[in-house]
Amino acid sequence: MKPPPFRYVAPTTVDAAVSALAEAGPGAKVMAGGQSLVPLLNMRLARPSTVVDINRVEGLDEVTVTEDAVVVGATARHADVLADPDVASALPVLGQAIRHVAHQVIRNRGTVVGSIVHADPAAELPAVLALVDGTVQLVGPNGAREIGVDDFFVAPMESAIHHDEVAVSVTFPRLPASTRTAVHELARRHGDYAMAGVVVAVDVVDDTVAGARCAFIGVTDVPGVVDLGPDLGGQPTADLDTAAAMATARDAIDPADDIHASADYRRHLAGVLLDRALRDAVGLPTQEVAA
Repeated sequence: MKPPPFRYVAPTTVDAAVSALAEAGPGAKVMAGGQSLVPLLNMRLARPSTVVDINRVEGLDEVTVTEDAVVVGATARHADVLADPDVASALPVLGQAIRHVAHQVIRNRGTVVGSIVHADPAAELPAVLALVDGTVQLVGPNGAREIGVDDFFVAPMESAIHHDEVAVSVTFPRLPASTRTAVHELARRHGDYAMAGVVVAVDVVDDTVAGARCAFIGVTDVPGVVDLGPDLGGQPTADLDTAAAMATARDAIDPADDIHASADYRRHLAGVLLDRALRDAVGLPTQEVAA
């Protein structure tokens, strides 16, 4: 299939990209990796008047690790972030999630920021951003602004970014050294979007759970965090009982029926994956619980 006709613009600065978006109006789209936009164009599910390609903007591919956070630029590829040893050391959950993103070919071109801006509830990285309480940095005609994850995701495939703004980076705050993380999901085929998935963070002090939380993939309209501390707090990691946490998580989500799975199955699967992820995070073997 072929995309509909559109005007193509390739600015070399953020200001020029913002100007191009403002000039084109609400019908414009930004392209970074293009792994979401190009298929939509080819299937004519998206018909932008203008495509603003930001790949020539210098500096947007940078990944910066500080004492407090990992900051990923708008054109930094999944593969580059995954291969960065500083990122792996500072925030392991980011790499754990990226390994589940599609296939290697997609990760070579797709971008972390693009995945977040696309706001697909079945994607892994919006859930990671929610789990670590991250922020998105935007630049528009009125200057720069930063928006927190709770306000950024509005609805499935819809974010709070304005049509004349460019998402220039995303900030993932670092978790405490005592926090252990894991990402588990289940898809019909390797590389497909998950029918359900979960990202967990477990705070451990002296081999005891001090707190825990999770964010789900594919079973909520927008990513949100479920506090599991009341269910798991005080338990020794060597003898973790996840039953109450599974029940809490299942009550917190409202999955939908579709051609791939029923809502009831997705809710059941979310609990099973949560059990596996929690056990994985604290170093316990995964129990055989039917999915």
